[in-house]
Amino acid sequence: MAPLILDGKKLAGEIEQDLSSRVEKIIEKTGYKPVLATIIVGEDPASVTYVRMKGNACRRVGMDPLKVEMPENTTTQELVDKINELNNDYRVCGILLQHPVPSHIDEQKCFNTISREKDVDGVNTDSFGAMTMGLPAFFSATPFSIMSLIKRYGVELDGKEAVVVGRSPILGKPVAMMLLNENATVTICHSHTVDLPKIVKRADVVVAAVGKPKFIQADWIKEGAVLIDAGYNPGNVGDIDLENAAPISSAYTPVPGGVGPVTIAKLMEQTVIAAEKKIL
Repeated sequence: MAPLILDGKKLAGEIEQDLSSRVEKIIEKTGYKPVLATIIVGEDPASVTYVRMKGNACRRVGMDPLKVEMPENTTTQELVDKINELNNDYRVCGILLQHPVPSHIDEQKCFNTISREKDVDGVNTDSFGAMTMGLPAFFSATPFSIMSLIKRYGVELDGKEAVVVGRSPILGKPVAMMLLNENATVTICHSHTVDLPKIVKRADVVVAAVGKPKFIQADWIKEGAVLIDAGYNPGNVGDIDLENAAPISSAYTPVPGGVGPVTIAKLMEQTVIAAEKKIL
């Protein structure tokens, strides 16, 4: 039996269709379009592309994107001041700080400056803490995308063993907590993990988030495992050798067209939720 493709483009389209009608209602009640502000520091080519994609998604659902461009030599304080300016702008319902920022900037301080009510990318430590405890919060967008794909396609998590490869604060750690909240048994692996292939081989669900092309090999995968590839590397390849691993799996996210489109849709969704909270 052929593995199930967890189609992110299809799910993103469904989410955007729902959001369009919700945005129309917001505009009817308030007379203005919700604004999603995205701050980009410097001119990293990948970041420029991601910001453009988010702006296009905003327009598709009827919101206004606000791109805030700051020079490479921006200081931490200057960035904090800009975030506070956006925190105090009533029109702005969501704030994104495009990652990564230049190395001289205290990124986490800037993330934590974003008002929790506008932290639609779930990067504030308050947001992370609330999510971990199962309290209302905006989620990190890529982990939220992963969980949405899992739920949309009926992947069973209760009692299953999940292995997350990668421990970044905006992907590996939050997705591990979300899986744990769904009653999966979770192992987080990283660059210091001993005998990584053996650990991955146990997994019913593998989440790859290491940023290394085709890092996870097909012979690491247990037959029938679910493969969630959150990587996107040059050459349109993920962090799993999907060409050889996908046929072994029971379900997998393609690259491209899996986790990525849903991540952007979830950013839009959380911005719409933030706007709705203002008027309800």
